[in-house]
Amino acid sequence: MQIFKTITGIRSFVKEARQAGRTVGFVPTMGYFHEGHLTLMRQAKGECDLVVVSIFVNPLQFGPREDFASYPRDFDRDVALARSTGVDAVFAPDTQEMYPEQYYTTVDVEKITDPLCGRSRPGHFRGVTTVVAKLFNIVHPHRAYFGQKDAQQVVVISRLVEDLNMDLTVVTVPIVREPDGLAMSSRNVYLDPADRKAALVLCQSLRAAKEAMASGVREGPRLAGLVRELIAKEPRASLEYVEVLGLPDLIPCINLKGRVLIAVAARFGATRLIDNTILEVEAVSKIQIQT
Repeated sequence: MQIFKTITGIRSFVKEARQAGRTVGFVPTMGYFHEGHLTLMRQAKGECDLVVVSIFVNPLQFGPREDFASYPRDFDRDVALARSTGVDAVFAPDTQEMYPEQYYTTVDVEKITDPLCGRSRPGHFRGVTTVVAKLFNIVHPHRAYFGQKDAQQVVVISRLVEDLNMDLTVVTVPIVREPDGLAMSSRNVYLDPADRKAALVLCQSLRAAKEAMASGVREGPRLAGLVRELIAKEPRASLEYVEVLGLPDLIPCINLKGRVLIAVAARFGATRLIDNTILEVEAVSKIQIQT
């Protein structure tokens, strides 16, 4: 496995592979890998000839009071884990390499960035779409892999790729969970034991919403109210949002139909966590659930 710190280095590496007819898979990350990241890498290795993973904690997507400075980092550990999955190259630029002096350009996706995390984290998705557009232009992959845990991010990036006619496929990989159901996240390391236990209310409330749908509930506000009520019973949870939205336009879903996203965000102490589930509502009597 090779490690590249410069744009010219990784571009040359990928260009040679593409000229040889090899398919290139790409997994963009901010590092501090967990099993969710490794699952993305393994799927990319199974579907592509060559896999590149980027490690870059992107300052543009953090707000002034968010955890950019303290975001967990362990480059040597990440490199070892990436190597264990068979990744071919790691691209790990510094901030100056990605955003040199007199950098003036950003990329904005509108409307679908307004709800959910877009409402509570102003400017966040502008930072995400800007860095992802740059990484796609640098790495030039055939396929890029993202986890469903960041469901809104996947929707936004898919729209970015479609609207800007980028020549690649966005692949969404299901959420990877701990044995007790907590969605894997690099931020889970911030949780003390009491908050770690309390955080289970997120997956538990989503599970209750799925059970309600299986029993015949089809009203989005009713499901959102059920999730809010369950989270409110956990004193260590500070709820940020619960929303039931249609996919892919992220419009509030009053009556369930088509693809539906139930998304939740809450804080446990100083740690902000998100979780979600996606349903395929084919008919009143038939619902498929994806977690």
